[in-house]
Amino acid sequence: MPVTAAQKAAVEEVIGVLLGMQAGKRNLCGMFMDLVDREEWPQYYEVIPEPRCINKIKAGLEKGRYKEASDVYTDLSLVFWNALFYNEPKSQIALDAETVKTALENEWRKRSILGAPRKSPPPSSAQKVHGVVDQPERPSQPTASHPPTTTSGSSKMTQSTVKPVPIRPKQRQHTPDVDVDIMSPDNGHADDTMLERDPESEEIVKQLEKGLPRWPGFGEEGWMDETSPDRLVDLVQAIKNYKDVAGNRPSSSLEAIPEGTTTPHLSYTTPLSLKIIESRARDKKYANAKEFDIDVAKLFEKARRYYEICTEAYGHVLLLQRLYQALTSPNPPSGPPYVSTQNFAALRAGPGAIKPVHGNDTDGVPNVTTHRVLTRERKFVDEVHYRGWTLKLADWVHLSNPDDPSRPIIAQVFRCWISEEPAKAGRAGITVSWYYRPEQTFHPAERRFWEGEVFKTSHFADHPVEDIIEKIACQFTARHIRGRPRPPYWYLGFPLYVCDSRYNDRDRVFVKIKNWNSCIPEEVRKSTEFMPIYPFERTVYPIRYPSPFLVKGNGSKVKGPGGIIPSSSGDGGGELEVDKKKNTSGVGKGDVVGVNKGQQQHAGNITTQAATAGSSVAPTPQPHYQQQLMQQSQHQQHQPVQRPPGPDRSVFTAAGGATLGNNIQVEKLPSEITKHFDRDPDTNEMLWFSAPPLNVSRIPPAKHSLAYLHFLAMKRKREEQKDGEGEQATNNENGGGGGEGENQSDLGANKRPKVDNEVRLTTREMMQRLWVEMKMDV
Repeated sequence: MPVTAAQKAAVEEVIGVLLGMQAGKRNLCGMFMDLVDREEWPQYYEVIPEPRCINKIKAGLEKGRYKEASDVYTDLSLVFWNALFYNEPKSQIALDAETVKTALENEWRKRSILGAPRKSPPPSSAQKVHGVVDQPERPSQPTASHPPTTTSGSSKMTQSTVKPVPIRPKQRQHTPDVDVDIMSPDNGHADDTMLERDPESEEIVKQLEKGLPRWPGFGEEGWMDETSPDRLVDLVQAIKNYKDVAGNRPSSSLEAIPEGTTTPHLSYTTPLSLKIIESRARDKKYANAKEFDIDVAKLFEKARRYYEICTEAYGHVLLLQRLYQALTSPNPPSGPPYVSTQNFAALRAGPGAIKPVHGNDTDGVPNVTTHRVLTRERKFVDEVHYRGWTLKLADWVHLSNPDDPSRPIIAQVFRCWISEEPAKAGRAGITVSWYYRPEQTFHPAERRFWEGEVFKTSHFADHPVEDIIEKIACQFTARHIRGRPRPPYWYLGFPLYVCDSRYNDRDRVFVKIKNWNSCIPEEVRKSTEFMPIYPFERTVYPIRYPSPFLVKGNGSKVKGPGGIIPSSSGDGGGELEVDKKKNTSGVGKGDVVGVNKGQQQHAGNITTQAATAGSSVAPTPQPHYQQQLMQQSQHQQHQPVQRPPGPDRSVFTAAGGATLGNNIQVEKLPSEITKHFDRDPDTNEMLWFSAPPLNVSRIPPAKHSLAYLHFLAMKRKREEQKDGEGEQATNNENGGGGGEGENQSDLGANKRPKVDNEVRLTTREMMQRLWVEMKMDV
């Protein structure tokens, strides 16, 4: 029951007593008034699952956000339990927290109108989540809500050794003041290991599901208008006799469902089948069209729970449901026979086949979605009603997929409206934000996905209510690992998805979501009523699976519109990858490729065995830069890659080369490490060396010895003396220097002229000669 005025007054009295507690001149609650500064103390939010502070609790109480007085006590006690867990037992913070917590219990007990206080830690406390109820030593790290005090002792993160256990993704206490962007202790894809279930995790899920409320069923609004009994029979016949383009009757999947209600989590318990509905319609046992419409809706509900999502039979059910909703709409298709190229959906294309909202150089079906919510020719309303569903802002839905009925569009409602267009006046619709499934994205073969994982996109689309299949739920990882949504946001049996990243379909990259508030409608970002949760006893995780394009156990492969791309586009940061099999693109076995986040380097040089497995995926439109890389790859298939000269410094060669055989492993380096490596200016490949350079001086070039230089000098002197004596003798024979011209002519004819630079002077000799000429010789 909601907090009454008397209970609110009593709670305010308790808080007032706590705020008045003093230790000398120091207020004991002063350190617990505000939340921790996330930027200054990020580790606090990795350890404490449910941060609390007194100021926010007071504000929530004043605004009527609490439904029960016990919820207020839980939040108040969490303030002090968090301090006791995070700080050392003998620190001043822990001592003050214990004192105020004891006072809280005593003051709460004095007021019988508030109920009995709880002495043990709440289920959402760090003590219960990490499985540490006793108080071991905690790190004495100051926080904003637990301000710095003088403490001693070493920090010991003993709770960090407690690993959360993953479970199957299918549900936590209402948390009024927790923003949706609070992250978990181990968020997202931090760990690439494949997590496995264990019996204890399964038991946690079963215990939680035992107490979950049952879905009450369809509402009273949005049903078919009155029509003739014969029209009801015609509708059943249209469902039974419809044939797809291959000539198959999808109604065989409906007829195969047993009449009994063995399927769990249904809103009804009476037998129902297509045959029973047809018999009642022919016998005119339906008092009005609404009764008939409700039975058909229940049959499709049963069929959706009977078949697994994304199977062929499940697609048949959704196709027939969309056909039925089209036939009962204000503008039904012509027929029979009924034919539609888009599976009777309102839009021309679905996720993965449309043009990205940003980027004109890409292919795909244009003008299907936009990058924002449109406002023209429509009147916005708080909610719309259709087939017993009540849809409002921020609800999650399955919508009809024009490309593949077995994979309904996952979307969140951003606006409900009534059309004011002349041709559609008065018809209701919703504007939604699309989420992509893994098989609707392009991703590296080694990327792993959480069970039920989807990805936020920038696509907004307008859908008429006839596109609505059912309500579903999607949680961001911060809450998905801690609990499951409370009604009416989710009921047991409803499809449930988890979102951890955004997907950019233009650049084909994944970006991990840091601020969950930016992904939901602005009107509910700060609402404490938006998707509260039932808590698990401790943090649990879903399993992570490989790419859906890899071969499954039954030998089948998932078809597009997504596909496998080289290891470079996205969320893994930089990495080193060694080819697992022989490459067909002209690159030698074992080439090492450096990859930057969000870029694709040498797409033709990267192949993996997984990429080969996904090669049968149907081609889809390529962005402009992707087309260039594909052309480069095709060109390289016929011409070997010209590697730069020098030794082969690849990881493959350093590890042993061809002697490794098939025992080749793929190793990854995070981007914060790869950014420190240099890259080849010609190939842009990462320069990798098996050892650092040696810190030695450069070897000097060869030089002449002093003995050889002395020999050259003495030789030059002897030749000069010999040349001087020969010149003097020649002058004497010619008459002491007469007939200069003749003498020169004879010299040219009988003797080769001396070459001055045959033996060069040394620098010392040249300087000595210069000193003599300048009369500087001493």
